[in-house]
Amino acid sequence: MTSDTRPKPVGETTPVGFQDHDHETCVETAQATAEARCREEGLRLTPVRRKVLEMLLQEHRALGAYAILDRLRDEGFGSQPPVAYRALDFLVQNGFVHKIERLNAFVACSHPGAEHSPAFMICRKCDAVAEAQSAPAKGVLGAAARAAGFEIERTVVEAEGLCPDCTEKA
Repeated sequence: MTSDTRPKPVGETTPVGFQDHDHETCVETAQATAEARCREEGLRLTPVRRKVLEMLLQEHRALGAYAILDRLRDEGFGSQPPVAYRALDFLVQNGFVHKIERLNAFVACSHPGAEHSPAFMICRKCDAVAEAQSAPAKGVLGAAARAAGFEIERTVVEAEGLCPDCTEKA
């Protein structure tokens, strides 16, 4: 693990998730950012929402709603699907968590509180997820949208392949 815990600029292209880093500081910083933002904006970070965020921050891989629900049940929270889905909806809506469409699963945001267009690299063997920045409005997609008179409001960029660990093992 490296000891470099300096935050990276939002526009930097180094993906978060595959490289060695100070994971404890990573988790603590993201939790503190979420808690501060909730205080500032009057959002309720309930115990269930906090626990779901913590679970996702502990992993740099996507977790499905039912896996989250199982973990919540093990922690003594409710066992009905709405418990997990309500927490996930709140966390996604407020930018603390992203939905990985391809996996129908969720991953903690690597840049909480920052306006950004994430791009996800998903390992097809271990489901590890790294988040990088994308600029779809500036690339080929942006040019096509401008030519069609279309205004891009949201994109989801997901690439599937092998992470460094799985590549080494292959």
